[in-house]
Amino acid sequence: MVGQYIKDSKVVEDNFYARFIDLSTSLTIDEIGKNPIIKITRYVKIIFKIVSDLIYFQPNIVYLAITAKGIGFCKDFPIALLVKLFGKKLVLHYHNKGVANYQDKPLYNRLYKILFKNSKVILLSKNLYSDISKYVTKENVFFCPNGIPVEEYSKNNYPLPKNSTPQLLFLSNLIESKGIYILLEALEILKNQGLKFHCNLIGGEGDISNNQLNIRLKNQKLDNCVTYLGKKYNDEKWSVFLSSDAFVFPTYYHNECFPLVLLEAMMFGLPIISTCEGGIPEIINHHETGFIVERQNSIELAERIKFIIENPELAKQMGKKARNQFLQSFTLEVFENNLVNILNQI
Repeated sequence: MVGQYIKDSKVVEDNFYARFIDLSTSLTIDEIGKNPIIKITRYVKIIFKIVSDLIYFQPNIVYLAITAKGIGFCKDFPIALLVKLFGKKLVLHYHNKGVANYQDKPLYNRLYKILFKNSKVILLSKNLYSDISKYVTKENVFFCPNGIPVEEYSKNNYPLPKNSTPQLLFLSNLIESKGIYILLEALEILKNQGLKFHCNLIGGEGDISNNQLNIRLKNQKLDNCVTYLGKKYNDEKWSVFLSSDAFVFPTYYHNECFPLVLLEAMMFGLPIISTCEGGIPEIINHHETGFIVERQNSIELAERIKFIIENPELAKQMGKKARNQFLQSFTLEVFENNLVNILNQI
């Protein structure tokens, strides 16, 4: 998504004469993990296109949104190596993490040393620098938080209406490490305390199926106060944000860096409760625009949700501050200008 924003950016277009090469070997989500022969063919074509542009386009800078580890890294590293062999300045933009988890593996360690030598790196948050600190000095690192477009839906409908029953929202695919079961444990605690609320869950099925979720809801007696809405897009999704009072995202996902869904919640003026995973502490100002809780701690999560429920006016003020912070720091316009400034410095 962020790559598409950069490709479509008028700000980038006005500052640079650029060629874009799509490095995806899967054309749709359904193709991921399938059709290896077709993907190899596509990858070879990508390599030939890159070599052609390195020879004939002669770029001053090559910007590469790179994968930190695994199969994605094995696909991206030869591209980075080609750029280096042609003597071009390489800028690596990380939208993921995991270098630190692989740096003690001899092969990865060697490849990382080659990759990062004389390269510039863009990270989403200062909290993520430790992931590459073994290989890159701070002088060669730039920080550029993600940004998203300001939706007309939020402009036209903000501020949010007040609900008689507090409405909570969780939005992510049904993946256990995104914290959905931790959220249900917290909601069970609150229900047993007699608090009234309703929580909407939005997202596609992941390692948790719709059936597994429904069984869990019934076992925890939450089926009358938690609703799974499935996938929602565009105005349907925005309307749920609009009708919510708070956003809860207790993720402990190992690859979490700078979740755009938190920016969406801020855009709609929602106080956020999340964890210290990745760059999230740079998105949420603890006690100001929301709360940072310990990962996998349903008791602390329940306490913070309870505060939001029992203090609606304070929660609304937190949401207002969150929206102001979004407009100042996390819009697409701010992101584009930050990125252009960084590339111009390089």
